[in-house]
This record gives sequence, structure tokens and C-alpha cells, in this order.
Amino acid sequence: MNNVQNFAKLIRGDIMLISIIRTIVLYAFVIFAIRIMGKRQISDMQPSELVATLIISNIASLPMQNTSQPFFSGVIPVVILVALEIITSAFMLKNSKFRRLVCGNPIVVIRDGVILQNQMRRLRLSNEDLFTQLRQQDVFNIEDIQYCIVETNGSISVLKKPEKRQPTAENLNIQIQDKKIQAVVINDGEILDNSLDLCQKDENYIYKILKKEKKKVSDIFIMTLDGIGNYNIILKDKQN
Repeated sequence: MNNVQNFAKLIRGDIMLISIIRTIVLYAFVIFAIRIMGKRQISDMQPSELVATLIISNIASLPMQNTSQPFFSGVIPVVILVALEIITSAFMLKNSKFRRLVCGNPIVVIRDGVILQNQMRRLRLSNEDLFTQLRQQDVFNIEDIQYCIVETNGSISVLKKPEKRQPTAENLNIQIQDKKIQAVVINDGEILDNSLDLCQKDENYIYKILKKEKKKVSDIFIMTLDGIGNYNIILKDKQN
């Protein structure tokens, strides 16, 4: 009897171990698959991308839940879906008609402060949803809007009337020094090479600054730098 119980425990342990290993491997594989499909937030996805992502997540979960199911029954469909999405995306780049068929067209829902009700009904877009998105764009009066367009991914783009737009430096004939992009070049004691490339600087430039400030890389919590050499350093808190 004890032998049977020990054997049953061993089987359960093996099943649990297999399930854990499958979960880790499939998790890494799905992340890799999504990276291949491209970097987008869920709200920025086109319909084909969103469908592929949802199906991939469901398919990948099956071998995790059922250890009797072959491991590759989750991997192979994911590979096929990723390939289909890449092919579809490539074809959409080449063929605008196919892209319109899959993604649709941007649709104007407000023109010169007037809501186009027929377009709202066509999109099945409620007034509440439209005004919520307008407020997120910092627009609280539809009379200020020249055009409001619902994009193919469901987000909205707003162009205010000329008299309601904020003046630019060019409008005011003001010359502003271009400081280029500012980036975090040291994060928690680690130099970020990608950020240095954005600033068009190298590690030697960072070490010269730190030598001037009499600091070490390991002392830095955050260091920001822009393209013309302006920087800001925040030191790590001292540990008691």
C-alpha cells in the first residue's frame, strides 16, 4: 500500500514538474512570438493583430493545462499564426485595397464642430464613448473641433480649429534652442547604451562627466543627458 502511495506521489510530482517546465517554455515562446509580430500596445493593434494575439494566448494555454496533450500542439499553431500575421501585414503594406478590407478606413465623426450622426451609427459609437475619448485628448467643447477622426485601430485624432490651437514658437517668431532628445543614460548604476545612441554620445563622455563630478557609475540612481550635453544626476540613497 505504501509503495502505491509513493508511486502516486511520484507521478503527481512528475506531472507538476512537466506542467511548470511547459509553462515557462511556452511563456518565453509566446513573448518571442509577440515580439516578432511587432511592438504595439493593445489599444494600437489592428484587428488582425488583436485576433492573432488572443488566439495565440488561448492556444498556448492548452498544453499548460493538459499535460497529456503533446507539447508541440501548442507550439505549431502559434508558429502558423505568427507566420500568417507577418504575411498579412506584409501584404497590407503592398496592397492598400487589402489593407482597407482588413483594417477599414479612418472615418470623420466631427467636422467643423458638428457631429456626423450617420457616421456615428455606422461605427456603433455612442456619444458617451466619443466624449470620453475627446476628454482624454483634452477637448471639452466640440465647437473647438475642426476634424475628429476615428482611426482604424479605434483611437481618435483631433484637429482643433485654427483659432483654438495653441500658438507655436514659429507663430510667435521666437527662436528656441534645440536641446535634442533627453534620455536616461544611467539607471541604477548601469550605463544604457541605447540611450547613449539617442544622445549621440559614448561611454567615454559619461565617464568624463562622472570624473568631473567625482562620482562612480555605481553611485548613480538616475542620470539624464541631452544631445547638447546638459545632464542631471540623482544619487542612490545611502544604505544604513
